[in-house]
Amino acid sequence: MTVVGPFGLSVRDQALEADTLSGLAAVEEGLIEATKSDVPFITGAAQHLVRAGGKRFRPLLVMLGAQFGDPHAPGVVPSAVVVELTHLATLYHDDVMDEADVRRGVPSANANWDNSVAVLTGDFLFSRASHILADLGPEAVRIQAEAFERLVTGQILETAGPAEGHDAIDHYLEVIAGKTGSLIAVAGRFGAMMSGADERTVSVLTQYGERVGVAFQLADDVLDIASDEHESGKTPGTDLREGIATLPVLYVRARAARPEATREDRELCALLDGDLSDDARLADALARLRAHPALEQARRTTVRYADEAREMLAPLPDNAAKEALAALCTAVVDRAG
Repeated sequence: MTVVGPFGLSVRDQALEADTLSGLAAVEEGLIEATKSDVPFITGAAQHLVRAGGKRFRPLLVMLGAQFGDPHAPGVVPSAVVVELTHLATLYHDDVMDEADVRRGVPSANANWDNSVAVLTGDFLFSRASHILADLGPEAVRIQAEAFERLVTGQILETAGPAEGHDAIDHYLEVIAGKTGSLIAVAGRFGAMMSGADERTVSVLTQYGERVGVAFQLADDVLDIASDEHESGKTPGTDLREGIATLPVLYVRARAARPEATREDRELCALLDGDLSDDARLADALARLRAHPALEQARRTTVRYADEAREMLAPLPDNAAKEALAALCTAVVDRAG
């Protein structure tokens, strides 16, 4: 059993291990090449997050999806580069919107330079992704465009908040499906499609990708509260400090709104809805959340989405790639403790 990639997936099959490692190495080269510019400053800014590393979850999913066809087909690696470039571009924009100071254990682009540089660098990455995508054919362009529309729609819905009468937790899960699930679904879809897999396999891996993508984001929600900085790559409680209501917070609010709510529920809800810019208040909120049933409830929801993703794999032929995709669901859940 070998650990493959920064995400830490265990792969038991030597041929799959070799293909996956080779593919991920080619993606890294592709990312470096795609972020080069004739202007050295742009190169430095564009490669800032590439060189900071990352889990490369999306390229890994492309590589595993490609195992159901020809994993060495010419479109596999470029499609993985496209998906990761798109993801990286959104991180530059997210950090500006969230006023984040740290990303992947290094200063965010907006902290390192300023907001304008971060936004424009994200735009530069989008343009490079589009350039590569154009060589993959009109169907790939259409798929990426639809996913990007969902991604942006998810971001807008998050900013706007739930409509009157719309359950806040349902709204949040809808946001996550758009912001995160849509692009991870494309990773599974591109892997299968670019390798020449049949339509049923492409459909299965698309649906799998969306569900495991939601689980992946929900695990991050739990990590923001439950982990230390070494595990998550960012300061614990970052989302709390920025007033971002992730799933554990929404569960606390839902519990506090019930007639049978405890004093602890109401006090924690009031604390979370207050000003958490003070370090002591933030530490108090984190400590209380870590001991509150809402955190375990969020973990259970994460497990549910990962289980649904695993169940989606049933129609696929039994092989090492299917086993690895199932193990990926477990790895996502393990991140949430």
